[in-house]
Amino acid sequence: MDFKNKIVIVTGGAQGIGRCIAEEFEKLGATVCVIDKQQGDHFVGDLADKQVLEQFAKDVIEKRGHVDYLINNALPLMKGINECSYEEFQYALSVGVTAPFYLTKLFAPHFAKGAAVVNISSSRDRMSQPQTESYTAAKGGIAALTHALAVSLAGKVRVNSISPGWIDTAYTVYEGSDAIQQPAGRVGNPLDIANMVLFLCSDKAGFITGENICIDGGMTRQMIYHGDNGWTLDL
Repeated sequence: MDFKNKIVIVTGGAQGIGRCIAEEFEKLGATVCVIDKQQGDHFVGDLADKQVLEQFAKDVIEKRGHVDYLINNALPLMKGINECSYEEFQYALSVGVTAPFYLTKLFAPHFAKGAAVVNISSSRDRMSQPQTESYTAAKGGIAALTHALAVSLAGKVRVNSISPGWIDTAYTVYEGSDAIQQPAGRVGNPLDIANMVLFLCSDKAGFITGENICIDGGMTRQMIYHGDNGWTLDL
């Protein structure tokens, strides 16, 4: 895949999965524009702030003229129903759903031919741990937003989403139960997600839009029963 002279936006691109995505695009010749709260050599700002989004979009278009790929990756806040305040829940949705929607809207007149949007959801869009409501709601929201945008932008921009499972951003190699509980036999790493982002943005994925692809080593597909295959439930 060749992304020479392509303009790529990566939100939350200063660390973790976002940084890996940005680096992989750069290796293949793309110019990457990152926005993140973390200080660094990129546009620094809070994605929950409407004015920040507008200023970022203005800067990108003034400097680059167009956008080829928008990767909505920034992580929303994770808090549960016991501790999450109204304001915190709204903040999570602002970062995880509103910002991807508004950036897509702001860049819509400036997407180049063959443009693509990839939204990073989570396998938590279909399963949960206790006390994760703000994050789960945001990830479910962006998964649904994906197919809505794909229909609205039909013929202009392809829009897909990825739902990562357990991804260790430190590339830790796990053994034992942590690894074998996943049918793929290991915990994932950021490259597992970045490689799919690159594919979805490439011409090879030209007939794919409105889809969500879960990359979790098969974990959400494995049925679990007490006493089966070594699984036990301690009460």
